[in-house]
Amino acid sequence: MSPRSIAEYASALRARYFQASRPEKARLLNEFCRVTGYHRKSAIRLLHRQPSPKPTRRGRPRQYTGPVARALLQVWEAAGQVCSKRLAPFLPELLPVLERHGEIRLPAPVRQPLLRISAPTIDRLLRPLRPKRLRQPHGATRAAPTLLQHIPIRTFGQWRHVPPGSLQADLVLHCGESLAGFHLTTLIAVDVATGWTECLPVWGQGYQRVGTAVHRIRQRLPFPLRELHTDNGGEFLNSILYPWCQREGIRFTRGRPYKKNDQAFAEQKVWAVVRRIVGYDRYSTRPAYDQLDRLYELLRLYTNFFQPTAKLRSKTRRGPRLIKRFDPARTPYQRLLHAGVLASDQRQTLQSLFLSLNPVQLRKAIEGTLDGLWKLSDQHRR
Repeated sequence: MSPRSIAEYASALRARYFQASRPEKARLLNEFCRVTGYHRKSAIRLLHRQPSPKPTRRGRPRQYTGPVARALLQVWEAAGQVCSKRLAPFLPELLPVLERHGEIRLPAPVRQPLLRISAPTIDRLLRPLRPKRLRQPHGATRAAPTLLQHIPIRTFGQWRHVPPGSLQADLVLHCGESLAGFHLTTLIAVDVATGWTECLPVWGQGYQRVGTAVHRIRQRLPFPLRELHTDNGGEFLNSILYPWCQREGIRFTRGRPYKKNDQAFAEQKVWAVVRRIVGYDRYSTRPAYDQLDRLYELLRLYTNFFQPTAKLRSKTRRGPRLIKRFDPARTPYQRLLHAGVLASDQRQTLQSLFLSLNPVQLRKAIEGTLDGLWKLSDQHRR
């Protein structure tokens, strides 16, 4: 018998045991010991023990249950299931957007607690729903050794206080489980200062196509491109992209081989924007390329206007502990407005675009585009 079953049996037997005569008590004890396997003295102590009252919950009563927890789940889904430290400071900005587009209606007793909810409370309520990460494949292209001598190295510690326009770029392979044969790729570029992210599909890994994608990203940026930083892949370090950067006055740098931290901002967005959403399937057709292009148009708006990020302010070591301090989470759009690098007409254009966007409708459009994309993977076409 389980401990809980024994306790229930003793509770049911206790009243009869106290009212029974001596011979009857002996009979009840014998029966109890035979069923439960208890020693006779242990059974006597258990039957004489009065049941303890049900413990009451200590501390303050729970504030974030019922309607508040359901509203938090709805807002978290609209924000793309971001982490609590990014979601908590973004709630005062996100809630008015959802209410303006009629996606959520909250009474005051629900809205006020939701606006002051803390990051640990968000973690406690949403912990069972968080997704797990997967691994990503690695490319195999290499740059010419003679060209590496002309491109300076920039390490992870040299990215503090850079102005908007300093981009880290990476190429993501949509090759499935094998690098053999032709497959599509995605060029992702991340502005270090603001977190502004641009993605474009690329037809393979050819130098000319990757260089054209970099030029397209430069045209889409709301600020001038000043610096470009990549890894040591031959798709970037070649006789096309490097001379183009020199002609355009763009500083071109690279990370150290096998040191992904030198491209930490781009590597983080590879997971958050591409792998987590698009996945790891293999794509190699023109319809898949066109579908990826439509998807990235939607992700550009959703990521830059409704995905807050927190930037590291300082690191302090106290003995074995490393204490990190982050600034309040803000979206790339908010950081770009705060940076003060936009002209008045650019600022007004971005603000008008932000007011016209509905994050819930954007997510629905992204999910519909993804459903069409996944059907075009090479695994589904077999």
